[in-house]
Amino acid sequence: KAEELEKQGLVQFPTVIGGVVPVVNVDGIVAGDLKLTGEVLAGIYLGDIKKWNDPKIKALNPSLVLPDAPITTVFRSDGSGTSFIFTTYLSQVSPKWKDTVGAANTVKWPTSDSGTAGKGNEGVSTYVNRVKNSIGYVEYAYAKQNNMAHVQMQNAAGKFVQPSQESFAAAADVDWKSIPGFSLVLTNQPAEKAWPLAAATFILVHKKADNPAQAKAVLDFFDWSYKNGNEAAAKLDYVPLPDNVKDLVRAEWKTITDNQGKAVY
Repeated sequence: KAEELEKQGLVQFPTVIGGVVPVVNVDGIVAGDLKLTGEVLAGIYLGDIKKWNDPKIKALNPSLVLPDAPITTVFRSDGSGTSFIFTTYLSQVSPKWKDTVGAANTVKWPTSDSGTAGKGNEGVSTYVNRVKNSIGYVEYAYAKQNNMAHVQMQNAAGKFVQPSQESFAAAADVDWKSIPGFSLVLTNQPAEKAWPLAAATFILVHKKADNPAQAKAVLDFFDWSYKNGNEAAAKLDYVPLPDNVKDLVRAEWKTITDNQGKAVY
């Protein structure tokens, strides 16, 4: 947040937009088949919805054959931005989740006794692929590159959407200029095509540079990345920032100074 950046003497800026996606391992369910709402997803991770053929899941998926089998939840064992995005979203769509669990890089998972914890996106991916009737959450790139069965999610506009470059970009189509420090959380955005678990990745640099030449080299690298990295970002299943947002970031860089107050960029 802006006040934290000010207190710590930091400048923060976004680099690319990505998304967190729920993934499942249920016989006969392929990528994009299963529909979930935020409320049902929260119910699963709260332990209130225990089986795949629960009426709340079946009501969303009348054409799917869902097993009478316990759901195994998979979650991160380590603190992570992925968990922060996931739990932030669940806090936005479920009052019970907000009151009992909350949003953080690491939380006390309500299903920790029956679920499984994996380290990193790799660990969660591995467990979901290995454990039948499980559900987890990973960065979209991991889901896609590991051919995992991601789900459709209902967004704030009431539309069921698939994770994609288009739906991530829709979530990021916001007024970045109005938020000090670019401290925008992109979950549960109101746009009709928005993926509800979208997120930016951020860089943090010191506002006062003890080594101005090094600080300038860092900013030159990110400037080069903004100019030349769009194709690479897309290949890695991320969405590049719009050019107008990149220009806002470059303007923010001018606030980074040496010890004499001279801008390093």
